[in-house]
Amino acid sequence: MKLFFTALAVVAAAVSVAASPAKRAPSETDALQFVLAFEHVEHAFYTNALAMFDEQAFADAGFPPWVRGRFEQIAEHEAAHVAFLTNALGKTAVQPCTYDFNVSSPIPNPVQSFVFFAARLEDEVVSAYLGALQYIKNPAYLTAVAAILSTESRHQAWISSAVQHLNPWSGAFGTPLDFDESYAFLTQYDTSCPSTNPPLPVDRKIPDITYLAEDGDVQGGRIKIFSKLPSDKNLSVAFLSGLSPVFEPLHGDEFRLPEIGGTLYFAVTTSDSVVNDDNLVTTPAIVYLPFPANATSP
Repeated sequence: MKLFFTALAVVAAAVSVAASPAKRAPSETDALQFVLAFEHVEHAFYTNALAMFDEQAFADAGFPPWVRGRFEQIAEHEAAHVAFLTNALGKTAVQPCTYDFNVSSPIPNPVQSFVFFAARLEDEVVSAYLGALQYIKNPAYLTAVAAILSTESRHQAWISSAVQHLNPWSGAFGTPLDFDESYAFLTQYDTSCPSTNPPLPVDRKIPDITYLAEDGDVQGGRIKIFSKLPSDKNLSVAFLSGLSPVFEPLHGDEFRLPEIGGTLYFAVTTSDSVVNDDNLVTTPAIVYLPFPANATSP
């Protein structure tokens, strides 16, 4: 099965942005605004899905009754996160955008597709929180944001293992993404946003990635990149899983995914040793290389 991806999301590209980007040194307020923007996406995502899919829809998709109930609890958690961060930021809090979650999916059943995207969204949110923690200096806020992060991580693990019967984690460490690397994940569902939202500390000069997963999302699967790449530089593919990226030289426009199980990000860079905003040729893409929940190892 061939899957086509554009603008990092499993499918849709953003047509608007959460706030006008302005490159500058990130502050604690920036970090709180950034994770609040993600919380708005999550809250809208779960609220929208639960309004569309009742208990019978979940049952018809093969899920036991308690699954929808747990998703209701997750939606309540996201509402609590939004309220806490909004209160912490006061007048500088970002407001929710208008979102379009009607995206293409490799899974035909709409409820199963919702579960599929929920697992990915939680992974993206966890990575964004991990990247934002370094900018939070106030001990009280740092503790609170870490407490939110721990719950988001539990959401992802529950969806992957209890609901999808797949791996609850990818490895010993989560994968942090900085603001620039997370930004396209943040905006993938936006259609319009309040003009009063403060700018976020990101650099949109990094082009979004467009690629074809020729074998689907599988370990060792072939990836063909359609994004325009510079021809005068040595390029590498950086695979991000955990704290230490792995690099592979990129020859032409094709490569294979590594034999790594779980959630994996990849991006094209001009470096073979470090990933940062200066050497990224494309923004990262996310691929989900699951292994069974009862597997002894990935």
